[in-house]
Amino acid sequence: MAARLEEYAALLELAEASPFGARAYRRAAELVRAMPVPVADLVRAGRVRELRGIGQGIERRLRELVETGDIAELRELERTRSPEIAAFGRLLGIGARRATDIAAALGVRSVDEFRAAAASGRLREARGVGPKTEARIRAALERDVRAVSRPLLLPRAKALVEGIAARLGGAAAGDPRRWKDACTWLAVVVPAGPELTALPEIVSMIEPSVGLTIDGTPVELVVATPEAWGTALVRATGAREWVAELEPLPEAPREEGVFAALGLPFVPPELREGRPVPVVPDLVEVADIRGDLHCHTTWSDGKASVVEMGIAARDRGYEYLAICDHTPNVTVVPGLDADALRRQAVEIAAANEELAPFRILRGAECDIRPDGTLDLPDDVLSELEWVQLSLHAGQRAARAELTARVTEAMRHPAVRCLSHPTGRLIGHRPENALDLERTFEVALETGVAMEVNGLPNRLDLKGEHVRLAIDAGVRIVCSTDAHSTGGLANIDLAVHTARRGGARAADVVNTQPLTGFVAR
Repeated sequence: MAARLEEYAALLELAEASPFGARAYRRAAELVRAMPVPVADLVRAGRVRELRGIGQGIERRLRELVETGDIAELRELERTRSPEIAAFGRLLGIGARRATDIAAALGVRSVDEFRAAAASGRLREARGVGPKTEARIRAALERDVRAVSRPLLLPRAKALVEGIAARLGGAAAGDPRRWKDACTWLAVVVPAGPELTALPEIVSMIEPSVGLTIDGTPVELVVATPEAWGTALVRATGAREWVAELEPLPEAPREEGVFAALGLPFVPPELREGRPVPVVPDLVEVADIRGDLHCHTTWSDGKASVVEMGIAARDRGYEYLAICDHTPNVTVVPGLDADALRRQAVEIAAANEELAPFRILRGAECDIRPDGTLDLPDDVLSELEWVQLSLHAGQRAARAELTARVTEAMRHPAVRCLSHPTGRLIGHRPENALDLERTFEVALETGVAMEVNGLPNRLDLKGEHVRLAIDAGVRIVCSTDAHSTGGLANIDLAVHTARRGGARAADVVNTQPLTGFVAR
């Protein structure tokens, strides 16, 4: 259903319909994909519009999908606009509309015809295609078609490959299986027989074993026999340079057999990067996490109340949860001053009475001011049980200035953790210039932990930085920065990112019981 909605959104864009409509259908697709219950049941019960973002028009399309398995208007759009060319344009990096305009000018409707036209020098026949554009398209056509032009965030990539694997009776592989933060290589290992073309999200086969989704994402299909299934899965999971170091791989039905034949311990997918590691640590597991130490509520920019967040955390089997709403210096979202934090304390106390023995901690995501001081008075900070330190402004400051500001703030005795230290937003904002080596030195001196933030567009610290922190003797915190009850599920992303850095349970603060790190 999500794939059909995405295809509809893409073709609405090509038909030059309202961009707001296309965005609404894309958001609806993401919502449908993430729903923990069958959306078809909600449609049949007439309850689908209870979901945020599902209006009358989208409900009508969903009902049509449930009742007929298709959207009639989508098929009509496909007749006049080529999804195959649109997807190929996105893969090439020239955009769906540009590609369809060029294809229309050349009279082609398939990927093979587009390639043939380019090879025969016909691209310049299309209006607006000059030497530079032609050269750019030709260069894109020569790239490895298995790599996306723009990396996908991990949750989107995982959902895509796992959905395809489930329907084809296979196993997800590629970057998503290694929990890579920005995925460029998506692969699925399957037994002989099933075909990608049977799936609604695949609009074209650009190579015999590579299918293309409507949004221009290539998915490689690796066919394996039962006898060599493990070998295929190892080869289709590890980074190419990592696999190259192990070749030739022995044939085995299970991955464990491949590593045993090579005389190596089993290497978890998260560690299959670069060169093979000589010693594989006993990595932290999601089940080791006893509580989340960074979440937001309606007091700030969250979507749920204190008690609602507490109930959701308790239902996940946690022992504790730290409420860390923003402080006033953030400005772009509501922030809590001293008075608000003390009023929030009353609500937290009431929730703790209701949820005991589960414990909600009084905390704050306290902003760092430009001079390195904290955005709350000392008397309030001393009352809090968990203080997350954050830098939201000044990410572009010079290395020395930024490092001095952050490390000065870390020396405050109330600070327990530094949130999303490098400030990156994957695909939108690069890492800041913070000197991590110096920051880790101060963290070791002060006992301040480093956060692995589970927001999909942050995952900060990333795996390589987690390894540096652990090597320096600094402990980490795996938290979600959840702004809703559903956001607590992002602990999976935080933990697997920590695993990419070789983190063990002992390296992670919140694998401990509450008494292990909170004195009160």
